[in-house]
Amino acid sequence: MAQDPEKSYHISLLLDFYGDLLSERQREIMDYYYGEDLSLSEVSALTDITRQGVRDALRRSEKLLLETEEKLGLVARFSSQREDLSYIVSRLEEISAKGEPVEDIIQRAKKML
Repeated sequence: MAQDPEKSYHISLLLDFYGDLLSERQREIMDYYYGEDLSLSEVSALTDITRQGVRDALRRSEKLLLETEEKLGLVARFSSQREDLSYIVSRLEEISAKGEPVEDIIQRAKKML
């Protein structure tokens, strides 16, 4: 099963935020598969679980992480804050280069507080 880089990144973020909700075994499997980019067969060999068992554990773990994010939205908030900060940095760079006024950036930053 080839991993989609965008999905892998999203699952990695979910693991960072909600990984403690998984069992130690689930975290181990998720880390091997998403963190170390191992195949199902490789994870199976390391964990002594069948390939299908690894796939099932991944699906259950992903479902739990996605449901938790749907309820709490911490990753979405984090991503939004990163976008806002990226905007601020790019605007500050423009201001530095052009000497533009900074009032719009100050107002957006105040809204973020």
